[in-house]
Amino acid sequence: MYSERVMDHFMNPRNMGEIPDADGVGEVGNPACGDIMRITLRIEENRIVDAKFKTFGCAAAIASSSMATELIKGKTIEEALAVTNRAVAEALEGLPPQKLHCSVLAEEGIQKAIEDYRARHGTPTANEG
Repeated sequence: MYSERVMDHFMNPRNMGEIPDADGVGEVGNPACGDIMRITLRIEENRIVDAKFKTFGCAAAIASSSMATELIKGKTIEEALAVTNRAVAEALEGLPPQKLHCSVLAEEGIQKAIEDYRARHGTPTANEG
């Protein structure tokens, strides 16, 4: 049912935990399946220098969270915003159709964490970033 990469990120999740005093926090959930995902970011000079997650959910939700944080670390805010659920699913070598919503949650979690960062710190202009 799951690819080896999904199982690897589920059994050995990367970036699990929470960043204390995070610059941006995004929490999303899917009431239909009960998955809840919280992504915290550390951002310096418009670049994501650290990303962590806490997820309550199935293997696909945990793997999607793990992969999403891996994909955005080191990226600029704009690059991180361009990470789609499709990119997360492809990086995991696919998800079963009934589990694709987990990669959507990961994309939404990233977006919410960046929105939170921008609300707290203001949106950097081209000169600052």
